[in-house]
Amino acid sequence: MGKPTGFLDYERKNTKAETPLQRIRHFHEFKTSLPVKEQQKQGGRCMDCGVPFCQNGSLLAGMTSGCPLHNLVPETNDLIYRGNWKQAYERLEKTHCFPEFTGRVCPALCEAACTCALNGDPVAIKDNEKMIIEHAFQNGWVTAQPPKVRTGKTVAVIGSGPAGLAAALLLNRRGHQVTVFERSDRIGGLLCYGIPNMKLEKDIVERRVRLMKEEGVLFKTGVNVGKDVTAAELQKQFDRVILACGASNPRDIEVPGRDSKNIYFAVDFLSSVTKSLLDQDLKEGTFIPAKGKHVLVIGGGDTGNDCVGTAIRLGAKSVTQLEMMPKPSKERTKSNPWPQWPRTEKTDYGQEEAIAVFGKDPRMYQTTVKEFQKDKNGNVKKAVLVSLEPQKDKKTGRMQMVPVPGSEKVVDANLVLIAAGFTGSQKYVTDAFGVSVDARTNVATKEETYETNVPGVFAAGDVRRGQSLVVWAIQEGKQAAKAVDYSLMGYTNL
Repeated sequence: MGKPTGFLDYERKNTKAETPLQRIRHFHEFKTSLPVKEQQKQGGRCMDCGVPFCQNGSLLAGMTSGCPLHNLVPETNDLIYRGNWKQAYERLEKTHCFPEFTGRVCPALCEAACTCALNGDPVAIKDNEKMIIEHAFQNGWVTAQPPKVRTGKTVAVIGSGPAGLAAALLLNRRGHQVTVFERSDRIGGLLCYGIPNMKLEKDIVERRVRLMKEEGVLFKTGVNVGKDVTAAELQKQFDRVILACGASNPRDIEVPGRDSKNIYFAVDFLSSVTKSLLDQDLKEGTFIPAKGKHVLVIGGGDTGNDCVGTAIRLGAKSVTQLEMMPKPSKERTKSNPWPQWPRTEKTDYGQEEAIAVFGKDPRMYQTTVKEFQKDKNGNVKKAVLVSLEPQKDKKTGRMQMVPVPGSEKVVDANLVLIAAGFTGSQKYVTDAFGVSVDARTNVATKEETYETNVPGVFAAGDVRRGQSLVVWAIQEGKQAAKAVDYSLMGYTNL
């Protein structure tokens, strides 16, 4: 390593963020990179640990530890420290298709497994990778790479999220003709309409899509496969089909009063705001409004946090976020040792903004909705909440969160956003192709091949593994591309 004692000599520094009260005035990204020389020092903190758990990407205690893409983290860190930015980009590109996405939205599984995190702050791997790719774009190193030879084989990719884009990128560079079908009006899937602009500005997605078009990938928007075009037509037209259409069924809340007006799934709320922002600059009446409303967000994950931040930007009167599980500890417990993913309390940007605006954390732990109450026009006006407590199921032995009798309380709620996760693939798509699904309605595939029970039809990303992270979707897309290439050519160099 260029600086064996760097982890002792340099403190970790993160990218600078606007204050919460500044950034809630707009929907732009609010983090700015460190100066190049300072970022190089962050690369120098990589400690030549000998066993880089950061690039392992394995399951420990049921959660991923390290990068699923197996990025060559210590090598890129060393190249950054030495100022060899172009080589750092070339090294990163060997394993990563889209670091400009994960550098903004990934929870940094690599950092949680960093050896420096055992007794201090981890290396700023996520920021390092974002600096690498943005430095590469600024210097013109990221260019279109169209294949020199075409194979004559054709592949249809259904869905343009991170899994679909990764598969399309690699298969096209291999020489196959790839067409991506997207039912929405824009390319990107969850990157476009599932992740708010302040986390991932859409010109970042469009920048990559333009390059892929230059390389020869064909994109068709506004085409809902299974409805606008049949599966049989695609299977006849293309040599292979990859289902990369995500886990699109939002998990619902079945309680009295659920039929009240102004109760929405989080994905519908977020997509309406992003689409209005891009098309009509948030013209009144073109998105689900939150101004002046008491907003109740059901779900404590990333999507719930995005709803909190978005509602605040739209002028919500108050925001409350419900989390079914107990509040995590601030530090690792003995049952959660490094390099497992740390199950510790995290305060994300939306919660930071709620604290700044309303003076308190919006989260209510161990709480769920028991009932919604309507006004005379059928609009939701209040929610009856109930506390939960962990209790072991006598039959299964598993811990469950059960209601505490007599713990009910009533809160104002004019807008309810359900961010309780997703349950799997959409039935009309799986039925159209006749593919088998598992108990969670995820598309079932053969081990290692990503091929479904229908010959020539493959699956990748959330549609196959269930709701997951962008980094996992990219890895799934890469592996599916490799499997498809092998099935077409009898060998693969992907």
